[in-house]
Amino acid sequence: MVAGLAHSQKVCFADLKHPCYKMAYFHELSSRVSFQEARMACESEGGVLLSLENEAEQKLIESMLQNLTKPGTGISDGDFWIGLWRNGNGQTSGACPDLYQWSDGSSSQYRNWYADEPSCGSEKCVVMYHQPTANPGLGGPYLYQWNDDRCNMKHNYICKYEPEINPTAPVEKPYLTNQPGDTHQNVVVTEAGIIPNLIYVVIPTIPLLLLILVAFGTCCFQMLHKSKGRTKTSPNQSTLWISKSTRKESGMEV
Repeated sequence: MVAGLAHSQKVCFADLKHPCYKMAYFHELSSRVSFQEARMACESEGGVLLSLENEAEQKLIESMLQNLTKPGTGISDGDFWIGLWRNGNGQTSGACPDLYQWSDGSSSQYRNWYADEPSCGSEKCVVMYHQPTANPGLGGPYLYQWNDDRCNMKHNYICKYEPEINPTAPVEKPYLTNQPGDTHQNVVVTEAGIIPNLIYVVIPTIPLLLLILVAFGTCCFQMLHKSKGRTKTSPNQSTLWISKSTRKESGMEV
């Protein structure tokens, strides 16, 4: 497990039509990562740093973050890297916002900038604001809108994956998001480390299961053996029956 990683769950949808996502939140500020480190972390697991296709997907991510930071989780402020970035140096012209592109190659033109963003200059990589305890700014609370930041700054991140045909090791019951108009249901949350734990539980029970199986087989064999013994006809009974039949036949001849 990565040091300081307080929460990292992969969320998949049972309808197989939507991507899977993972929110990586680091409680310790020193453990958070740069844009490039976040991108490499997602790609090492077969995913990409989050790209957003439309407002519906943006709202879906917001609802997941709300579940992530609900009371009692111990998770609070901390922005999240997404896969939007600008390749270039120091552009401050009006064309700057058009220079941003998705690191996974998505052609999506959807944007959700905070009121005075992007500021461009040396800030070329984009985060999704997540500062629920901060005082609101001119654009309102610093929640879920986007901000460009220096790429070497340290933040949490969100990964995106292809839909999974068979989501593995569900660790929570499916939950329904409560956003207005949200139609995404049947969410299965999966988390690494569950299968190894099951192995540690199952392996020690194998000798006991084998012992029970042997005892059951022995019992069945003994019962079957006794049953066969009861159905056999004794020699005395067979002789007696033959003797009686012979006497009757002799009497009829006389």
